[in-house]
Amino acid sequence: MTAAPRTGRAPRTGRSLQAGAGWASWRAVGLVAGALVMLFPLYWMVVTAFSDQGALTSGPLRFFPENPTLDGFRRAFTLLPFGQFFLNSAAIALVAMALSVTLNLLAGYVLAKYRFRGQQVVFIMIVSTLMIPVQVVMVPQFQLVAGLGWINSYWAVIIPRAAEAFGIFLCRQFMLGIPDEVLEAARLDGAGHLRIFWSVVLPMSKPLIAVLVILTFMYRWNEFAWPLIVLNDQQLFTVPIGLSFLQGEYGTDYPALMGMALLSTLPVLVVFALFQRQFVEGVARSGLR
Repeated sequence: MTAAPRTGRAPRTGRSLQAGAGWASWRAVGLVAGALVMLFPLYWMVVTAFSDQGALTSGPLRFFPENPTLDGFRRAFTLLPFGQFFLNSAAIALVAMALSVTLNLLAGYVLAKYRFRGQQVVFIMIVSTLMIPVQVVMVPQFQLVAGLGWINSYWAVIIPRAAEAFGIFLCRQFMLGIPDEVLEAARLDGAGHLRIFWSVVLPMSKPLIAVLVILTFMYRWNEFAWPLIVLNDQQLFTVPIGLSFLQGEYGTDYPALMGMALLSTLPVLVVFALFQRQFVEGVARSGLR
């Protein structure tokens, strides 16, 4: 009889197996505890949204609404045109998302797959803008937008941040992993630059596109400061601006505020649910942590 080949690894003893199982149990408990901590603010927002204003300001703290009601939602839509605010936010977020994702993909593709003089300098300059606080560029951005006559329009919110340095960096890092041999094969078949980008690079970049769509939509949907600066007409206000109007100087209607905040999270959750699988893959492949 021939001896069984040695694998070089000692078999795990019962004590080590028990230790591994114990560590896994503690890790699971830690993950569950962390999830509960992160979900509690969302749960409290739901409880507040369906509670009565009087019950919130008087009596003991309740983790469940005694008499669930939709009065907060009704008051919010009565006080302010939140339906129009949601339409404005959706229009701005969708157009800005499409434009930003397109420009970031094109810029990242050029920086990753084309060689030209000063390429690294251009990339370093783009990435270095991440260190500049957003507040620093608001004044020159406002002067530029005002000079173009875009004040109090959707374009004033969309165009200034159409291309994001972080998005370009993410695209470049992802596309560096696309084999150059694939692109060369496409060139040998007679494909031009745009054809290669459309038919070869984009199909291989679906996880990256999902990451860009989710991050860009979430950022644009929740943007507050810049729309507040360039929009003056109430009919053009976005949801975050409308939420700020529900906070009074001497009192706040918390059910109305939390009700609209709850509704404002739904579009972001829908977008994430649609792209979550590609998002996870894209995060893993692009090196985002």
